[in-house]
Amino acid sequence: MSKVKIVTDSTVDLLDQTLQAYGVEVVPLTFTIEDETYTDRIDITPDEFMEKMRLSSELPKSSQPSSGKFLELYNRLGQEGYDVISIHMTGELSGTVRSAEQAAAMSEANVTVIDSQFISLALGFQVIEAAKWAAEGKCVGEIVQHLKNIRHRTHLYVTVDTLENLVKGGRIGRGKALIGSLLNIKPIAALIDGIYTPVAKVRSHSQIVKYLTERFVEDTAGKTIQAVGIAHADALSLANRLKQSLIDATGYEKIEIVYTTPIISTHTGPGAIGFMYYVQ
Repeated sequence: MSKVKIVTDSTVDLLDQTLQAYGVEVVPLTFTIEDETYTDRIDITPDEFMEKMRLSSELPKSSQPSSGKFLELYNRLGQEGYDVISIHMTGELSGTVRSAEQAAAMSEANVTVIDSQFISLALGFQVIEAAKWAAEGKCVGEIVQHLKNIRHRTHLYVTVDTLENLVKGGRIGRGKALIGSLLNIKPIAALIDGIYTPVAKVRSHSQIVKYLTERFVEDTAGKTIQAVGIAHADALSLANRLKQSLIDATGYEKIEIVYTTPIISTHTGPGAIGFMYYVQ
């Protein structure tokens, strides 16, 4: 029976020690800001990145890993006797999974590429579960089916505090953003089938916490909570408020808070949080 190795990308938002503990291989994305290129998770801290982004007139530009980077890793793992499951952020938001698929088609190793349809810790849920099952000796087919089940039971919400990055990225016009800012509108979106889908508009952090807590209570009623995570972009206070609200509402306390990768912060801007969980 072949051993199975799990590969992911740097948008996974899991701590390095967690990834190392499960033997997960990470292929980093890169990004350019003010004509300087950085490797995600390696060359710059989230705090340093946020400050540079605030001062920049243009959005940083991110780049997915080349298929050559994936191919080199896949071939090495194949030579070490592994089958590979390569799990990546949603293909709707990045070309990373396409680069992985191109490399898998060229590799001598047995590689299965998975579009997680999520980002951040919601991608991490699948990565960790796959690594656990691989350590237990499960085959590729069993792990892939398990990941499908996790995807169907995962929820992810994103809320932004400022519309400025949506303007810089060309997602909305400055006039619309000005109106939104005057009204103090804070949009909330869900990631559904890997697609960013607006679901609500609120006008305060208290309303954000109330809305997300209600969704959590509704989605977890009568079910077993498997994992909960909050990723933030310079919004630790809001993340802590949400965590306490969830604990008060449900008694569930195992809620991880992390500072998200610059790749995600680029699109959300400062003050954003991502809230994700899965149930059985």
